[in-house]
Amino acid sequence: MHEALDDPKVYKVVCIKSAQVGWTDGVLNNFIGRKIDIDPCPIIIMFAKELAAKEYNDEKFVPMVEATPRLGDKVPIAKTRSSANRATYKSFPGGFLKLVGSNSPSSVKSTPAPVVCVEEPDDCNENVKDQGDTITLLEERTKSFPRRKVVFGGTPTVSGTSRIEQAYKLSDQRKFYVPCHHCDEANTLEWENVKFATGDTTHEIFGNYLPETAQYACPACGGLWNDSQKNQNVRKGFWKATAAFYGVAGFAINEICSPFPGSRLNKLVEKFLVATHALRMGDDTKMRSFVNNTLGQSYSYKSDIPDIEALKDRAEERPAMVIPSGAYVVTMGVDVQHDRLAVSIYGWGRGEESWLIWWGEIYGQTMVAEKGAWEELDRIIDKPIPHDFGNELKIAATSIDSGDGQTSDAVYTFVRKRMKKNVIAIKGSSVHDKEIFSPPRLSVDIGKKQKAQKYGVRPFSVGTQIAKDLILGQDAGAGRLKLLGNGAGRIHWFESVRPDWYEQMTSEVKVPHKTVKNLRVWVKKQGVRNEALDTCVYSLHAARSIKVNLWKEDRWKALEDSLKTAVMLPPPIEIEPENEITQEKVKPATAGFSTPKTSFSATNW
Repeated sequence: MHEALDDPKVYKVVCIKSAQVGWTDGVLNNFIGRKIDIDPCPIIIMFAKELAAKEYNDEKFVPMVEATPRLGDKVPIAKTRSSANRATYKSFPGGFLKLVGSNSPSSVKSTPAPVVCVEEPDDCNENVKDQGDTITLLEERTKSFPRRKVVFGGTPTVSGTSRIEQAYKLSDQRKFYVPCHHCDEANTLEWENVKFATGDTTHEIFGNYLPETAQYACPACGGLWNDSQKNQNVRKGFWKATAAFYGVAGFAINEICSPFPGSRLNKLVEKFLVATHALRMGDDTKMRSFVNNTLGQSYSYKSDIPDIEALKDRAEERPAMVIPSGAYVVTMGVDVQHDRLAVSIYGWGRGEESWLIWWGEIYGQTMVAEKGAWEELDRIIDKPIPHDFGNELKIAATSIDSGDGQTSDAVYTFVRKRMKKNVIAIKGSSVHDKEIFSPPRLSVDIGKKQKAQKYGVRPFSVGTQIAKDLILGQDAGAGRLKLLGNGAGRIHWFESVRPDWYEQMTSEVKVPHKTVKNLRVWVKKQGVRNEALDTCVYSLHAARSIKVNLWKEDRWKALEDSLKTAVMLPPPIEIEPENEITQEKVKPATAGFSTPKTSFSATNW
């Protein structure tokens, strides 16, 4: 690892690790101390919280300086507070060491440095105060330096969402190979090769297993190693890359390699048996800790969400931008990015059965209202969509995400002029049990008396967690996405849908909340986009804004008959006063049908 840190061809070093392998003292501290002593420069280390940064200073950094005369002469650690000596800032000739917390993006953004380190990336905040991912912001601080070095070290958490796991996958994926003293064959140390015997007595937790008999079995020859032999073999181990090198050196190591007394094989077996017993009792926290902290691997939650190939097999043979029979009202969900609008259009029928009509993106600037991508979105809102019955439908309601502070003003301006078309602004709620649709509160528009205007834009709060439970399924029971055939709640899509739709619809996993005990929340997997899922949620919210989920059979029958006859007009779609933006009964044009007058091509979209 130190060779990689000194190698000019390596700009980033990643270590995915278990606990008890000496990373902080053996690698990070040695690297920082060496830089301070013989190659000084500005250095930033980021921790999950500022408190963790102060603990590192008191428990790791200061003791190292005190024990190292070459550092003691250069780094002030006296108990006096000055500009050069603070708990999170140390000045030395030629540079400084700055310790920051990921919950303070201003500390990260303000200082460029050629060396940046991240301790426990999985614990760091991803998007504080809508200023972006703090780890990405920190890496950006190194771009102007030709000899930059980025250091990642941490324990993985949940599979798919682990940032250290994702960083390791982007590296050359070096693994630690340990030769066997019996056959000289070298292999990585894996838990499946730890063997232990059974006895006649039964323990309340361990059953009839005997942890004290634990030994490591060579996968090549079957020879057994005790702890002393295992440690001797580890001393002869070597690193070997298993993927192509593109400037990132990655290292993976687990606690089986550790020589520490608390990491003896019998102790590891005891932890495993305790975790297995707890898992049988319905508590997976100990097993999750064992997989993360002992094996250095990410923990996978069971899920019945269909895989991508299974979803592709269920795609329907029908064209995009044609409403199929069974769907009698259309809504749209829009996710706002800085360079594009992601759009999903769904048709709805009885029992909230839904059909994907179109999924795609409109490229163009989104910071200024009525310009760029907004012009095309306006055309889509007003464009009738052909129906299988030969008639046409306009979009009945549209929900547009306004949660990004940089684009929210553009969203509000766009919505403000189209409220009578049931175009509404929304924001995802951070409350885990928030209902999918609920009445909005105060308007964002302020009147003459500095009060919220009665008829101004009122953003709706969307219960995204409950919506994703409904679509993807809570815990191991999959939701609507898994339902087969036709009928209430089913979701349908078409064969020619853009290929990334499948990956984006399954882009999130439900994992334990970082701070709230016994709470699991939906989190996006690392390296995957999720706009298709988000816009599906927003389209569902738009449907609920016009109460599609509460419509009676007589209303559905009237809509169906009017579409088939192409003569009758359907009953108008209205928003009830308590949920409606303008407080006026609205009969929007978007709810109406029209006789086809022009040809329609999906390529125009």
